[in-house]
Amino acid sequence: MSLRKRLPTAFVLLVLFFLIVQFVPPPGYFVVLQILILASLFEFYNLFRYRKLFPEKILGVVMALTIGLSFYFEEISLEMVLFGCLFLAALYFVISFNTVEKLVRFPSSIALTFFGAVYLSFTLNYFYLLREEETPLYVYFLLIVIFFGDTGAYLLGKLIGKHKLVPIASPYKTWEGSFGGIVFAALGALVAQQVLLTDIVLWKAILTGILVHTVAQISDPLESLFKRAVGVKDSSNALPGHGGFLDRVDSLILATPFFYYFIKYFWS
Repeated sequence: MSLRKRLPTAFVLLVLFFLIVQFVPPPGYFVVLQILILASLFEFYNLFRYRKLFPEKILGVVMALTIGLSFYFEEISLEMVLFGCLFLAALYFVISFNTVEKLVRFPSSIALTFFGAVYLSFTLNYFYLLREEETPLYVYFLLIVIFFGDTGAYLLGKLIGKHKLVPIASPYKTWEGSFGGIVFAALGALVAQQVLLTDIVLWKAILTGILVHTVAQISDPLESLFKRAVGVKDSSNALPGHGGFLDRVDSLILATPFFYYFIKYFWS
């Protein structure tokens, strides 16, 4: 994708992201986050039409929003919500999949519907907890680490990358690029600690950067596996030069909850 297409979109996204995280009150921030999650979820579900697999989108949206509510309301436990989603899915499929034709696609449909909601809503809603339980600075720290790491992985992969890391999922990722990503993520953590979170011990911040980007390097190709399985490069073309919403959050899907729990138990 050309740099001329990528830069304007990246600039607009960065400005919007900063304004939302920094200034939007909690209810609005939560709503915007749910919109992002649902946009990514629709892209995830739409991938499988290429293989004639059809998740139940409306059911998935209901489950994703219900999971999100457990992050917003302390009175609603996640365990109860997950059981509720499982029960709702069971009820829906038992009632609606009542013909032999529907029965053929039942296993893939229920699996993809349920997994998609949990995969995106359960993980990305940790962005809400990060800002509300900590501060926006923690969100910025996470994003800086991911940005630096991705940049380092790209640069070193381009310059000296020879040994494939996960060729099936991401043909262009290399072990050399992976190492560069971890080094740059550590550098990003150092910068973020010096500028944003000076009260955090430096070595803890650097270790966090290394581990967070290591998790991101698992999260990214995991999302890519879904795209490779259906034979597409991007989840959509919603963001000019950047693919789709799912493509933009792929590294964060596992990295965000990992970062939340790591700082909760290791930084305290």
